[in-house]
Amino acid sequence: MAVIYQIFIHIFGFITKIYSLFNSKVRLMVKGRKESFIILKEKIKPEDRVIWFHCASLGEFEQGRVLLEMFRKQEQDAKIVLTFFSPSGYEIRKNYPYADCIIYLPNDTKRNAEHFIQLANPQLTFFIKYEFWYNYLYFLSGRKVFQVSLILRKDHYLQKFYSGYFRKQLKVFNHFFVQNRETADILLKFGYTNASIVGDTRFDRVMQIAEQTTYIPLISQWCKDEKVLILGSSWEADEQLLYASKLASELKVIIVPHNISEGHIEYIKTLFADSVLFTQLNETNLNTNLIIVNTVGLLSSLYRYCQWAYIGGGFGEGIHNTLEAACFGKPVCFGTNYKKFKEAVDLVQLEGAKVITSPDDLRTFVNDLSVETKYEKVSFTCQNYVKDNAGASKRIMNYLKQEVL
Repeated sequence: MAVIYQIFIHIFGFITKIYSLFNSKVRLMVKGRKESFIILKEKIKPEDRVIWFHCASLGEFEQGRVLLEMFRKQEQDAKIVLTFFSPSGYEIRKNYPYADCIIYLPNDTKRNAEHFIQLANPQLTFFIKYEFWYNYLYFLSGRKVFQVSLILRKDHYLQKFYSGYFRKQLKVFNHFFVQNRETADILLKFGYTNASIVGDTRFDRVMQIAEQTTYIPLISQWCKDEKVLILGSSWEADEQLLYASKLASELKVIIVPHNISEGHIEYIKTLFADSVLFTQLNETNLNTNLIIVNTVGLLSSLYRYCQWAYIGGGFGEGIHNTLEAACFGKPVCFGTNYKKFKEAVDLVQLEGAKVITSPDDLRTFVNDLSVETKYEKVSFTCQNYVKDNAGASKRIMNYLKQEVL
């Protein structure tokens, strides 16, 4: 299995380079990886005390962000190295001010992993959620390595019969900070007792976002005292469902598409002919009923302006972040593919969220929550759920202060 993995990782790197010829995002990743060692060597010196955070993408970065910023305050003389696997993380956060060195993680070959660990020489390493790169972990052996917000399910590849080779890499971790009991039990089955159930650090981040939310004057002016429905991180199926529901002719609606390419924005405009792009919004066209947000980074702040939040992705690979809306006390709804997300399952059980299967379901969701008393009850449920589950980052930091720092 070891030989197969080493062959696979080289083939993966080769295929990625070929694919980059046809895909602009992958091209950014390939180009960025070529520069990683150069940047690392420029930013990090052998005498530096280095704390390394690795995140696959933007979602994992947001999940580990509060903990990273706690370290920034706690260890002001340390250098923080932040690595990403995906362009969707790196390209958006490459200028993040609280890290000293932000780069793509080089492909997990033995040569790359050994060179990276030699240059970075991390005293503390944190992998967010479930990043298991075999060669990097091999060369981190004997150092202080932690897994943050780990969640494992019964269908995770580490549970498969062929994964004994990969499970051995878990011995490198000093401690696992896990989200739930199921994950701790799976680790125990593997023979690992060094796990603490601390919860999900994403709750801390959405609480932070709610406190630091950006005020958007034109949106505030556009909303006035009227009720607004937001489609957050919507896909084509979500936009079609909204169109079929005819709610866009009755309510004010903000669509924040997952894909903001010119082609997809034009597609949404064909569905909603009277819509206005956010970048073209001004005081002369505030009479529109529907705004299409054609820029990134605003969704978490926009939720404060809505009454109802439809979370996209539920008719595809899976829903996006429900917590960003719930932390503002906004009732949420989404499509049927949500069961891999514990917070969504919890909110459905608590009646803070509704599963949508048709345009009529969306209309019912909006109409039912137009009753003030019912809306207040659901709003309270959503907001309290987030508050009750916050604090994981602080629990992790307290453990590290007692046992490691």
